[in-house]
Amino acid sequence: MPIQPEQLAALMHEVEQEDPIDFADLPFPEDELRQLVASHLCEMAASMENFSTEDRLMTLLAVSAKLVLENLVLHVQLLRRHGLPVGENVEALLNKLRKRDG
Repeated sequence: MPIQPEQLAALMHEVEQEDPIDFADLPFPEDELRQLVASHLCEMAASMENFSTEDRLMTLLAVSAKLVLENLVLHVQLLRRHGLPVGENVEALLNKLRKRDG
């Protein structure tokens, strides 16, 4: 893969400027966590070098979608656990899902 883990970690950090991650009181340095994830993703991308471009994009989109879903679920669980309201966007999404089920 053309991007190196260090470059990806730097890009991740840039993206976080717009949407910061709350690392709370995790006993690990943020930069080390970012580097660990970047290295893992670069390894994953490299393992798909024999995939077609379409298959590679579909796989990376599926992985991204799974991570966004997991993040949403964990975020809502955390808010509920602390009795806090969800944001407008999340509430709109949840209402949309409730309407489909009802």
